Amino acid sequence: MGPRVEAITRLFHTSEGPVWQTVVAIADVLLVTYLIYRGLKLLHGVRAWRVALGVGFFALALFLSDILYLVTLHWILEKAAVLMPLALVIMFLPELRQAIEDFGKIGGLGTKFFSGKTGVRNQTLDEVCVALEAMSSENTGALIVVQRGRPLDEVIGSGVQLNAIVSAPLLCSIFHGGNPLHDGAVVIRNNRIVAAACQLPMSGKRLRQGHMRHLAGLGITEETDSIALVVSEERGTVGMAVDGELQMFRSVQELGKALETELESPSSVSKRGLTA
Repeated sequence: MGPRVEAITRLFHTSEGPVWQTVVAIADVLLVTYLIYRGLKLLHGVRAWRVALGVGFFALALFLSDILYLVTLHWILEKAAVLMPLALVIMFLPELRQAIEDFGKIGGLGTKFFSGKTGVRNQTLDEVCVALEAMSSENTGALIVVQRGRPLDEVIGSGVQLNAIVSAPLLCSIFHGGNPLHDGAVVIRNNRIVAAACQLPMSGKRLRQGHMRHLAGLGITEETDSIALVVSEERGTVGMAVDGELQMFRSVQELGKALETELESPSSVSKRGLTA
């Protein structure tokens, strides 16, 4: 064995064992950490946490029924537990699909919203804000959903496909009272108005100020990581819903700044909405 081979051998061995075993152990820990991170992202949203809480209560009931000798209840829960993995897969199918897509993007690394160098950012944001300003001044009700990381294919499928460039006149015309598409939500993805008259899930929250549009905006943000922009038909006020929380603003300018901040925050990295 030559001196070079011996030097390489010594490099990958220590008194406590081969160095490669240490490298593998570190890689193992990093992979597990990443999987935990992806699992927590999978549970993003109020609906997901409610499901997780329900599963926890189910497991607790199964355990207590066993130790308390509730034979019939335990038998029923035990049989139901067999089908639970399949039920969870069906319930979280969109989230699982997004997670698999992110794995294909090497950890979900992608472009940020509003890169700022393409010129698309300002144009798209300005068009949305101009439309909100016009509809607010005329008390025209509106509901605009901006898709981020989690696909809204089911929501888009419930409406009318448009695939049009975002513009203030188009948004105003969609939500005009005489337009058959005004009753529902507009979905924006990748600088395009992909659909209008979309049906959204309703939130179960009770609002002091707000009606159906606000509840729909809350509902979609409870179940997904999207952003909902709402214009009240009664008062002309504007609001933004994120993560199941609704914030009202005194002006469209304030809302625009908050929207840009939300899209440019670190949590928005790799989330596609108004930019590709």
